[in-house]
Amino acid sequence: MTPRTSLLAAALTAGLSIAGTAHAGDGFDLVALGALGGIEDGNLSAWLVHPHDDSRAVTFDAGTLVNGLRVAEEKGVLDSIKLPAESKLSRVGYVLTDRIKGYLISHAHLDHVEGLVIASPDDSRKPIYALSSVAQALGDSYFNWQAWPNFTDRGKAPQLKKYPLTELTPGVAAALQDTRMTVTPFPLSHGGVESTAFLVESDGDAILYFGDTGPDPVEKTTKMHDVWAAVADKVRQHRLKAILIESSYTSDRPDAQLFGHLTPKWIMTSLHELDALAGGNALKELPVVITHIKYSLTREQPQARMRDELTAANDLGVRILIPQQGSRWHFR
Repeated sequence: MTPRTSLLAAALTAGLSIAGTAHAGDGFDLVALGALGGIEDGNLSAWLVHPHDDSRAVTFDAGTLVNGLRVAEEKGVLDSIKLPAESKLSRVGYVLTDRIKGYLISHAHLDHVEGLVIASPDDSRKPIYALSSVAQALGDSYFNWQAWPNFTDRGKAPQLKKYPLTELTPGVAAALQDTRMTVTPFPLSHGGVESTAFLVESDGDAILYFGDTGPDPVEKTTKMHDVWAAVADKVRQHRLKAILIESSYTSDRPDAQLFGHLTPKWIMTSLHELDALAGGNALKELPVVITHIKYSLTREQPQARMRDELTAANDLGVRILIPQQGSRWHFR
């Protein structure tokens, strides 16, 4: 195991420690608040991320928040969080309102924002970061005083202004308020809907998250290629610590029925493109977290089959990780 991918339990135990207990540039901690896509309410796309030595976090998407934090607490992931003596909050409440400093929303589909919308009455004030089209859709679809009260700072009055909508510019890094992180967004094509990849950086380290996206050849775009071109140097320099990328279906799904999603076959094809851009033989031991696996109503869930398909095609030597809700890693 190389230093870039250490996942030792001892390191994980320290994952949500108080800032200042580790050295700068020690990678990122990641918690799966919601590991799946699709229809399993209570376990939808949401990923808590923060520098290993600083517990001030943001989330990649927010399909599940409170239930995801409850599951994480039940698994002991939040045990190292020390509540202020004067606080009346539970750990779940404290992490939601104090440690999560903002939300990175890739697109406005319900399975990526449900937790944010439902938690909003009891949440604290913090920004939502999104591309312009996504910010507009959040107001139009949810925070409109019909589906839900308007907790944002634009749109239909009265504006409660709990969640300032902070629009991001494609390809331009922006500071994440009250954290040590920056984010650079990249537009993606999700079956006709604009989605987003987020590159989060801190102290020279980086972690890359893909919202829902279809493969370039199917979507007839170069969106994924453009993301790979932007991060290839960071791969070469071993500064990219992990990639989170979706696989909604197994590889037998016809391209015409992907609806803007990936499969294990398309993931490995696309990772080969990144490897070539990074100079070849560049991805060995790089963690690749498979997100947005769709819950199935059949007797068999797709995770085992996806793992088999990815493992069989993995001639790049990446570290394939199939998460469960409450899973936690330290990527460094």
